[in-house]
Amino acid sequence: MKKYEKIIESILLICAVVATLSVFLITLFIFKEGLPILKEYGITNFLFGKTWSPTNGYYGAFPMIIGSISVTLGALIIGVPMGITCAVFLAEIAPKHIVKVFKPAIELLAGIPSVVYGFFGLSILVPFIRIHILPIVQKLNPDAYTSGYSILAGAIILAVMILPTIVNVSENAIRSVPVEYKQGSIALGASHFETITKVIIPAARSGIIASVVLGMGRAVGETMAVILITGNMPKVPGSLLDSVSTLTGTIAMEMGYATPMHQKALFATGIILFMFIMLLNITATGTMKRLGAK
Repeated sequence: MKKYEKIIESILLICAVVATLSVFLITLFIFKEGLPILKEYGITNFLFGKTWSPTNGYYGAFPMIIGSISVTLGALIIGVPMGITCAVFLAEIAPKHIVKVFKPAIELLAGIPSVVYGFFGLSILVPFIRIHILPIVQKLNPDAYTSGYSILAGAIILAVMILPTIVNVSENAIRSVPVEYKQGSIALGASHFETITKVIIPAARSGIIASVVLGMGRAVGETMAVILITGNMPKVPGSLLDSVSTLTGTIAMEMGYATPMHQKALFATGIILFMFIMLLNITATGTMKRLGAK
């Protein structure tokens, strides 16, 4: 018996070492390829330069950084309230027969390929924005124009894509709140709604924040759907209806035909994306620890 336990422990150790080593090697490779151009072109010029024209030797990544941030923030603004509200509904309000219908449907969203979301946005959402949203905006600003490929289109599609993550993790966090909290709140005279908003959700906030962080990571790293509906224009946007290019979209579209120097610039873009996600994870971890300590 001890022999089998040692074998299993060895297998688990090997798996852990391989996983850690893989992350280390990927990180080393990205930095090895991307750091030379950051040194040559200048980190400040690369981060804050507003012109991305590799054929002319301009590698300003600022438009893609702003594009990624704007699309991700838009997705969170739309998706987080919807996801948390849906999780509360499934965990605390909906009857079991309703949950049996809605929960599998939401989980099914996670299994749909991103390219399908992109085609849906390309066929339905982009024309809708151009035909129906643009005239409304033009009443306020006659000079406004959009082809439909925009931050708004990308934010809406990404909001739908991150819903399963936010809903499932938030629902599990809400269901894990001890039932005594709910019973005690109701026994003290609080209504069901007050119990949800003032007792259950605050008690589950660390799990809810984790769901938002996971959803944000999905939104930042999404590529195919964003490529199809944001317009891929490397310029700083002025409104939600402007076309943008994201970090992931630029890497995916240009890596296939990039020259050696252009490739290094794309790897440097990958470094920015890597550091952004690391900073996001560190911030989220610190936030959850502070909330857990309270």
